[in-house]
Amino acid sequence: MARTSFLGDLLTNLYGRGRWPTGGSDRRAIEDMSLALLSAAGEVSGLRLASAIFERYRGMDTPEKLAFFTFLTEKLDIDAARVAGLAQAYSEDPSTENYARLAHRAESGRQELFRRLHQAPGATAELVAMRVDLLAMLKEHPELKRTDMDFAHMLRSWFNRGFLVMEQINWDTSATLLEKIVAYEAVHEIHDWDDLRRRLHPPDRRCFAFFHPTMPHEPLIFVEVALIKGVPGSIQDLLAEDRGTLRARDARTAVFYSISNCQKGLKGVSFGNFLIKQVVAELSQELPRLDTFVTLSPIPGLNRWLETLPDDSKAARMLAGKASDAESEALAARYLLEAKRPDGFPRDPVTRFHLGNGAIIHDVHARADTSPNGLLQSSGVMVNYLYDHAQTEKNHESFTGEKKINASRGVRSKARSDKAATNTVASLPKPETAPEER
Repeated sequence: MARTSFLGDLLTNLYGRGRWPTGGSDRRAIEDMSLALLSAAGEVSGLRLASAIFERYRGMDTPEKLAFFTFLTEKLDIDAARVAGLAQAYSEDPSTENYARLAHRAESGRQELFRRLHQAPGATAELVAMRVDLLAMLKEHPELKRTDMDFAHMLRSWFNRGFLVMEQINWDTSATLLEKIVAYEAVHEIHDWDDLRRRLHPPDRRCFAFFHPTMPHEPLIFVEVALIKGVPGSIQDLLAEDRGTLRARDARTAVFYSISNCQKGLKGVSFGNFLIKQVVAELSQELPRLDTFVTLSPIPGLNRWLETLPDDSKAARMLAGKASDAESEALAARYLLEAKRPDGFPRDPVTRFHLGNGAIIHDVHARADTSPNGLLQSSGVMVNYLYDHAQTEKNHESFTGEKKINASRGVRSKARSDKAATNTVASLPKPETAPEER
């Protein structure tokens, strides 16, 4: 991946990724160092302080990190009373001066601290790693959520689409980066180097990743693509060792079969929608005969939903691995179309992602993923989401604005068949009790 290597070498000088001399003699508490950084006027002193704070943080244990995040949450919060007064002043006199005062005070001190920390060499990766620690604490310490909101706000700005670089990952990519692809694969485990080679080397396989200029050797998200002739119904077939290889120019369908987010610290920062759109554009230019862009996606919430249907015999059979293919597909279709969160959007996170990008639910397939994980989360059922370039914008707007679930007739028919079967069983008269059972 020569372009990424060149970019990394260039930015090594541009961003100075070597550690800044920190002057390890600073014995102040990290909280005092943070306050000093907020008051630092000089650029050089700010760089040294920011680097020293990161160095100190890396050596802290979990209780010390918790204390630091508590300090950020409580001591660098918004002064609500002062903001209220400034808001009142601005409402009475919407002058530029009043607006500037309000805007300044309406932002927490945490955001300014993050910006100043971001001056240090390698700061982007340091802050992403810091947020990983914070996210791990939120369940037991929900009061830290305010600090996480500021983290997410800043990271969304720094990881804006305009800063991202898309690169193709292939068998000639550096071994270091290939090892990260293996480690970060979150959908279909890569078992060994031979398995990885089957996903990258053949002419009918592609892999694309997003990188950020300040983290040129760390993928943010990557997508694996199979080039085939039809619409796939099984991940086993798609990844089989003995499958036939297709010439890329003979393919008609691009299948996005695995999308993996790589950086836990960037949770809530969306890249996938941009990546899919750019990959579609790239493949369309390279292979103009491609006319179908579709996923083969997991249904991670299906079995958890089935467990909420204790009186549904088909759901029980499916969870026990005894349902027919038709029953499994009908239940999956019903879940995708009808299972909702309290806000009215689909319960399934993968469904929300793809429908939010403008795709439609195209088809569902039983026995499509017979791996232990596939059976655990969806009893082996997988789903295709179809991206029709002419309809994606319309589909996106109807989903985000009206919460409309866009799906093919086939999927809707399967969902109706499940409801019809359920209603038929419910309407049947109960059999008489045999005399000996009375």
